[in-house]
Amino acid sequence: MGTSSGVAGRVMSIRDSVSALDVLLLEDARLVSGAEVDVLQRRYELCLEGLELMARLEAQLAAVKSRQAVRAVELQEAMTPPDASVQDRTYAQMSTVEEIAGVLTLSSAVAGVFVEQSRRICSLPLVFDTLSAGDMSWQHARIVADETESLDGAGAVALVAHFFDPDAPHPARGAAPGELVPSRFRAKVRGWRERHHPESIEKRHAKGVADRRMEFSPDKDGMAWISLYLPGDTASAIWNRTTATARGLQGPDEPRTLTQLRPDIAASLLLGTGNTTQTGKSTEVGKVPAPRADVLVMVPVFSLLGQTDEPAMLDGFRPIPASMARKLVADGADSFYRVLVDPRDGAPLEIGRKNYRLTETIKRWIRMRDAKCTFPGCTNRTPDNETDHLQAWQHGGVTGASNLAQLCPRHHRLKHNSRWTPGPANNHEPPGWTSPTGRHYNPEHQDAEPIHWPPGLGLPVAPPASTVPENYYAGTGGVELHDGEPIEQALDEPEDIPVDDPLWEAFYSRPILLPPDPLKDCWKTMQPWP
Repeated sequence: MGTSSGVAGRVMSIRDSVSALDVLLLEDARLVSGAEVDVLQRRYELCLEGLELMARLEAQLAAVKSRQAVRAVELQEAMTPPDASVQDRTYAQMSTVEEIAGVLTLSSAVAGVFVEQSRRICSLPLVFDTLSAGDMSWQHARIVADETESLDGAGAVALVAHFFDPDAPHPARGAAPGELVPSRFRAKVRGWRERHHPESIEKRHAKGVADRRMEFSPDKDGMAWISLYLPGDTASAIWNRTTATARGLQGPDEPRTLTQLRPDIAASLLLGTGNTTQTGKSTEVGKVPAPRADVLVMVPVFSLLGQTDEPAMLDGFRPIPASMARKLVADGADSFYRVLVDPRDGAPLEIGRKNYRLTETIKRWIRMRDAKCTFPGCTNRTPDNETDHLQAWQHGGVTGASNLAQLCPRHHRLKHNSRWTPGPANNHEPPGWTSPTGRHYNPEHQDAEPIHWPPGLGLPVAPPASTVPENYYAGTGGVELHDGEPIEQALDEPEDIPVDDPLWEAFYSRPILLPPDPLKDCWKTMQPWP
């Protein structure tokens, strides 16, 4: 855990940051009009550099602060007599937390949470070192503490290694933790945790489904909140359908924003009538032809076949149980667009087109790859984000994955009216960006991983649909041949099969035969009426 000498080393790093800040302030004070440099432009750049240094300094101070809190608790424990009763030890710890609360002017509860988070952060050297170096904020470190709370020691170490150790197996790619806004970092950490949690997502999801609810909370100014706790596929479908319907209502004569239209539409649908807002305008949802609101579901093939319980990914970043993905496919839900992933590396299978006019297929592909607006820090993931040519068509840009990216309307306009410049993309990676002052922001990559192959099992491929008997299900039945070998044997080592081998196309063209739904009875309880 370190000693006082370790704290002294952290303090020296803080002094270095303060010295660097002093240099910037001194340069700013010495700038005079008539100099060879553009004074206003340079002062603008110095402000940005100063903010960057201050953010680093805040993180370094947070690291020392957390370490001091942990040391205070450790010293109090060391002063407690070895033969002290459990009650005496408990009150000694409570007293220490209250002392910390008083010093930091925090409530007892908040101080207790701070101490526990500090304990966890200090117990994870890679996390603490990153925070101490100023390479990520205290908020990022807290996210790691929160998401590792229910993991055992080995699970916590594995999660931290994935995001903070470049030499770990299948490390996180793209932007480093501190380069992601906290909400996006939490989404990535939570996604990894869901896939690697020791308790299967099926069991945890079943508990969550049983706990579904609607909550009402009064607010100020005569307003109130309504919230729904639902399975992820249902919630995504509601959000995307509401957004698509709101877009359909917008026009020259519609004064409401998209944000205002969503709740008006939801209220109208729930109450069963046109909902008149304070502006006096009625939301006649029934008369609006609602566009189809697709929800992308990336499904590992063996999960779909029922041979593993590996989670699927909903709209690119939210893990859902394999049973939910199978249910969406089996029910033929027309608002859910199934995407199978490559068994070799977990990346989505490419859907390519080469023409100027973007087809729905390639738009879905870019949305699947990017998951949200690709602009640095943007979290907009609505399905009506725009697919933009990174290099304009009229300037030689091609219509392909390497020259397309998802942008929200706001950042699409900014791109065309400023010097923010996107970098190149590729089939599986969105573009990075360069700011007008030359700062480069790495792209946020999704955490694709090789899918789980059932132990000792090849890849059973279903026979043609016309020959499938009624009692046939995935995992048994006819076998196709590949170079004289059964496909099960040929795919025992998928990494040895070339990408352009016709075997892959043959496999993915086969009908998908689904296993029984283990949560079938659970889904029935969600129906509001017989």
